[in-house]
Amino acid sequence: MDKVMSNKKIIALYVMPALLLILAIVYIPIVLTGYYGLNKWNGIGALTFIGLDNYQALIKDQTFWNSAWHSLQLAVFSTLSLVIYLAIAMVLAARIKGANLFRKIYLIPMLLSSVAIAQLWLRIYHPTNGIVNSLLESIGIANPPAWLAEPSLVLFALFIPILWQYAGFYILIYYAALKNIPTSLEEAAKIDGASALQIAWKIKLPLAMEVIKVTIVLAVVGSLKYFDLIFVMTDGGPNGSSEVMASYMYHQAFRAYDFGYGSAIGFFLLVICLVITWVIRKLTATKDSIQYS
Repeated sequence: MDKVMSNKKIIALYVMPALLLILAIVYIPIVLTGYYGLNKWNGIGALTFIGLDNYQALIKDQTFWNSAWHSLQLAVFSTLSLVIYLAIAMVLAARIKGANLFRKIYLIPMLLSSVAIAQLWLRIYHPTNGIVNSLLESIGIANPPAWLAEPSLVLFALFIPILWQYAGFYILIYYAALKNIPTSLEEAAKIDGASALQIAWKIKLPLAMEVIKVTIVLAVVGSLKYFDLIFVMTDGGPNGSSEVMASYMYHQAFRAYDFGYGSAIGFFLLVICLVITWVIRKLTATKDSIQYS
């Protein structure tokens, strides 16, 4: 009994530094953010407790709900893009010719910072010297649009580099999940007469479903709190057309110097992410089954 207690103390001793670190950089900031959201504060002076006034103002703030709508569009786009990533991963897992080279290429965006990617795509979208408009002009399209200056196009223009930025991350996850599927199952299905499409749909997808669920949560939550590339490329413009919740929080806290309201936005964003994660987990809770007949 004493040996068991001694082992528990040793385990607790090793785990304690990590727990203290998580407490310091995750849970304490969350509590402080919620507390600051109950105050009027410019980030320097004394806090003035105002209760739920910031949250009431948030509910009535049309600019915030516009930014939430933009974040939701990004979340939907990111979730749909998972289908493309999964298809690419399936092709790579099938050992096609040139797969080794492509596996190296798709990881390149993961090596670049968001700022570097944003600067690259700013040049690609340049209205006069960019590659996109130069190609459009070469095929006879006169006066191509300024992609990042058109309110109706800017979100779509931002979605493309975001898709490219995270392609390697999700393809790598799906590729690892698919390669972890026992080859004996696929061989048995082939013997039973299953086609490649049936194997993919009835065997590979169900066995990779737990990983897919995780990536859906990552894509949705990551989109709702996405900030850096949009901040560098458009700063929420033009006229708020690409403003997302995270950038609106930044503008309120660090430009309007309303840290109380910015904290309320941040805490509200956290609650939204937790609720959506719970909903996704509930909606995707299914029984495992493999059937290709």
